[in-house]
Amino acid sequence: MTKKNYDREETLKLGFAGNVVEKKVKLADDQAKPWDLDTKFQYAGKHIPRFDGLAKASGRAKYSYDMNFPGMLHARIVRANIPNGKITDIDVSGAEAIPGVKATMLLKKVGDRVRFDGEGVAAVCATNLEIAEDAMRAVVVTYEKMAHAVIVDDASKDGAPIVDKGDTNKSPESVNINPREVSEDEINKRFAAADAKVEATYRTQVQTHSALETHGGVAKWDKDSSGNPTLTVWASTQGSFSVLDGLCGNLKLDRSQVEVICEYMGGGFGAKFGADQPTLVAANLAKKAGAPVKCMLNRKEEHLAGGNRPDSIHHVRAGATDGKIVVFDVTNYGTGGYTGGAGARNIMIYDMGASRKVEYAVKTNCGPATAMRAPGHPQGSFVLEQVVDELAEKLNMDPIEFRLKNDRYPMRKAQYEKAMELIDWSRRNKKGGEGALAGTGPKKRGLGVGASTWGQNGNRDGTAMAVIINADGGVEVRNGCQDIGTGTRTIIGICAAEALGCPLENMKVRLGHTRDPYGPASGGSVTAPTVTAAAKDAGHAAKLAFLDKISKKLSVDAAKLDISLGKVFVKDDPAKSWNWHDACKLLGVETVEVTKERSDNFRANFSGQVGGVQIAEVEVDTETGVVRVIKVVAVHDAGLVIDRLTFESQILGGVIQGMSFALFENRVMDRKSGKMLNNNLESYKIPGSLDMPEIVTVAFDISNGHNSAGVAGLGEPTVIPTAGAIANAIANATGVRVRSLPMTPDKVLAALAAKGGSR
Repeated sequence: MTKKNYDREETLKLGFAGNVVEKKVKLADDQAKPWDLDTKFQYAGKHIPRFDGLAKASGRAKYSYDMNFPGMLHARIVRANIPNGKITDIDVSGAEAIPGVKATMLLKKVGDRVRFDGEGVAAVCATNLEIAEDAMRAVVVTYEKMAHAVIVDDASKDGAPIVDKGDTNKSPESVNINPREVSEDEINKRFAAADAKVEATYRTQVQTHSALETHGGVAKWDKDSSGNPTLTVWASTQGSFSVLDGLCGNLKLDRSQVEVICEYMGGGFGAKFGADQPTLVAANLAKKAGAPVKCMLNRKEEHLAGGNRPDSIHHVRAGATDGKIVVFDVTNYGTGGYTGGAGARNIMIYDMGASRKVEYAVKTNCGPATAMRAPGHPQGSFVLEQVVDELAEKLNMDPIEFRLKNDRYPMRKAQYEKAMELIDWSRRNKKGGEGALAGTGPKKRGLGVGASTWGQNGNRDGTAMAVIINADGGVEVRNGCQDIGTGTRTIIGICAAEALGCPLENMKVRLGHTRDPYGPASGGSVTAPTVTAAAKDAGHAAKLAFLDKISKKLSVDAAKLDISLGKVFVKDDPAKSWNWHDACKLLGVETVEVTKERSDNFRANFSGQVGGVQIAEVEVDTETGVVRVIKVVAVHDAGLVIDRLTFESQILGGVIQGMSFALFENRVMDRKSGKMLNNNLESYKIPGSLDMPEIVTVAFDISNGHNSAGVAGLGEPTVIPTAGAIANAIANATGVRVRSLPMTPDKVLAALAAKGGSR
């Protein structure tokens, strides 16, 4: 194998309008120049409809839930009906005696603990779902019941029922002090001396995952030509290859024996990694029954066991002097359910002076927490943005002016200016509850602001793209990663077509087959910056291979040829050209097939941060306490914008989910029975169409230089600032603060009453 030469140097123009820097990067001899501010694009940066839009809109797209096979069986999971206890007996004989039941399996054994109402205990499969439901109810499980605690306040008390092992439910998760040499005495001294002080407690709730498609999958066993067992699983997953690894480990199979397919999936916010319990149930029961098995959770199960965003309680002290934050001290408690582990990110975005963060994880008898869109950040941001606003108010400063004095991110000033212009920040009430915007009637309006940060520019983790060019002009790009609904398929196609130079309409993208080259799991906003760089690299490699193959028939040295706008042309004589289809015909019966691994990220770059600003306008009915979000202006950057439609879609989804977190969603647990009381989408409130505000999205372009495509992740930062911005807008409208999520009418009315009623 020839060793690559990395001595070629290119100068990149990075940054954004009004703030441009030049950086030098070293490239391999066969590597195209990374995209920067000087790049002229054919497709990138435009509004391009999704490649899979028609398939989804027409119903032709097949999700895991849609997969059906002759003789397929349906599986159901038997779930614990107590929040805490020990299994003393499991009897599946009643289920096995029901006609149509084909197999059963135990998920726990006698002597095992159950730690929350809804934990899986056993599973059954039958010829239809109705029989499987009957069989599930016929399984008899007896328990030795134990005392339970389902909310943080109860579980963290001395003498609380122990959820799992150990002698306490509460454990310190982290203690961070910055700078390290600052003592507790110094933090107390700075707080005492500050011109403006805030000391308050804030709470956020448990938010469950409510993706349209629930967890689970369909499993089907076959045999290969040698008679060895093979398994195909259609999984609703954010990590096709992590499901592959989980299945191989659980079933003791080689990778060559298993294929995971996820061509389409109905949403995932962080809870769908790895081979989850329903997918493993489907695979194991399919093997036992000798028939395909589908096991998908219903909505109740999804709420109970599908994962959630942990809650949090924050005790905060903060101080500012001369417009600068000088101290920030926070102690946080949160629950990740029976697994423990709960965090909230407060200390971010702003220069916090001397800061201390002490965090405790509290175990409760509830379903497990999982990653959820920007884990820890929305909880922390709700607190942070209110504290910053309160400090600004005490200093008699405009909250954006105050933020800019404490924020080093170079793009933020421009983002604030754009957002202020689009919402007319000058209308803001100078004092909460008083001003022309608030008005004199019972319905008062206000404006509030919040900011976000993230930092994901992709990884070289083995991700590769296969590009196939056919003689009919068709081009297909293949990768085994999944598109969880964010538009991954589309941006891969755009980047590959841009680098190759072929017509975009000739491009097809196949995703979600683990027999194709490796692709990343969709978490941490890693997918877009990883796969776009891989698609660009592979598109360029395919162009070189294609030109090399046809150059002999054109009697032109391949080095003198290039492709752009669907034409192959001679660089020194562009008039001498061949359209794409005519050039592809020269392949005859051959194809060009190239698989290219993603290149490394560059160290020479503009900024590793992804930033954003959101300003919300709300209307608060001071007689009913109802909060209505009128408008949100959301300005975000994510490096090079490949497709403005998908970029805008990400912002819309993040704002809607952030608004839902702020005003609606809340898991309600019954402390006495230990059961979730609103395990459906009727009582577990999420916003509907009538709740939607006007959302103005702004793609703030930046050339960051981190990877060959210049793309950064956007999935998570858009959900971070929304709740804080809405909370600040409520305060600006009414003059009172609601420090607990969700900010429901009863909490608004209580805050107004505490200050003396509605104005």
